[in-house]
Amino acid sequence: MLSTIRTAGLLSRAATAGQRRFLSIHEYQSMNLLNSYGIPTPKSVAAKSPQEAFDVAKNFGTDKLVIKAQVLAGGRGKGRFDTGLQGGVQMVESPQQAQQYASQMIGSKLITKQTGAGGRICNAVMLAERREPAHEYYVAVLNDRKTQGVVLVTSAQGGMNIEEVAAKDPSAIITTPIDFEKGLSKAEAVEVAKKLGFSDANTQNQAADIFINLYKIFKDKDATQIEINPMALAKDGEVLCMDAKFGFDDNAEFRQKDVFALRDISQEEPSEVEAQKANLNFIKLDGSIGCLVNGAGLAMATMDVLSLHGGNPANFLDVGGGATPETVKKAFEILLSDSGVKSIFINIFGGIMRCDYIAEGVIKATRELDLKIPLVVRLKGTKEEEAKQMIKESGLKIVAFDSLDDAAEKAVQLAV
Repeated sequence: MLSTIRTAGLLSRAATAGQRRFLSIHEYQSMNLLNSYGIPTPKSVAAKSPQEAFDVAKNFGTDKLVIKAQVLAGGRGKGRFDTGLQGGVQMVESPQQAQQYASQMIGSKLITKQTGAGGRICNAVMLAERREPAHEYYVAVLNDRKTQGVVLVTSAQGGMNIEEVAAKDPSAIITTPIDFEKGLSKAEAVEVAKKLGFSDANTQNQAADIFINLYKIFKDKDATQIEINPMALAKDGEVLCMDAKFGFDDNAEFRQKDVFALRDISQEEPSEVEAQKANLNFIKLDGSIGCLVNGAGLAMATMDVLSLHGGNPANFLDVGGGATPETVKKAFEILLSDSGVKSIFINIFGGIMRCDYIAEGVIKATRELDLKIPLVVRLKGTKEEEAKQMIKESGLKIVAFDSLDDAAEKAVQLAV
């Protein structure tokens, strides 16, 4: 079960057989989705300007609010803004204070343990009523490889890093398989609530209804994960979802137009957005060797070989089996947009993909983009000899190898 929980935290950066973008949405959008299924949350309203934050707070009905930066990254509360403000979650006592915090958050970058040093832009804040929890719980609906189905994962130790909880005390994690077609029955859901420690019928029923409706969202919206941390039993006896994290399968975009309309590309790596437009499977990393490979398996093996020789890949890039010279040129443009790239390594095994197409694209990109950094190429397979001849006749400074190890070693040396 620990592996399932770890997988949930990595979904948004997964590189499987072809890149998959597991859409994430902002907290205020998640709250709206929960409410649309009758799942109770603290009252919350988004604001996209300091003035709007002031107006929202003024009309909220209480001055005891929380303001949260809407950035798609974990650790917001412990993060810091490039404006100097410490913490992306702040307590608010008045509309004026809401406006002040919003002015320090909106338009600025929040830096957390998940964003890296560059941070992520905050374009909105969410104002929410304060609800004091008597106890916090963890709840998630996930696809589980072990059972090859959907599971409800719960723990009475909510509000904490669930991976640490699972590692230190596996018995604290309750895993309940869910029948995909039938969903979670009321009896099953109540039993989970009892195991979590809800002691009376009222709170047991409230928690059970939340579990049932979370699965309905999961199935209806083609979600890959729903994580509620924490779900809380408030001091007034109401069971609430205090925070939510959603992931949605990009393969279902064609039938989930309403969900995918919520996508905020300002929260995504620009080079990854650009690559997606060109149908390139690309994930940016923090190394110095740009990689261009065909096939996800070969791409990951290439990254491993570079690491074996002491290098650090700057990206995962699979151009796929249908790449054209124009696609290859676009891939080069994306690689060169990263100032940290010091050498480029092209590793192509021509099966469906023809090596001469790659060579044509490489030569075109090298000339048109006035490539200045070293370029190492390894081409094997279909039209291999033709490709090598094209590179040789180009007169360009392209270093070609037959051996993967030799090519990777050279790319590492040239990146120093």
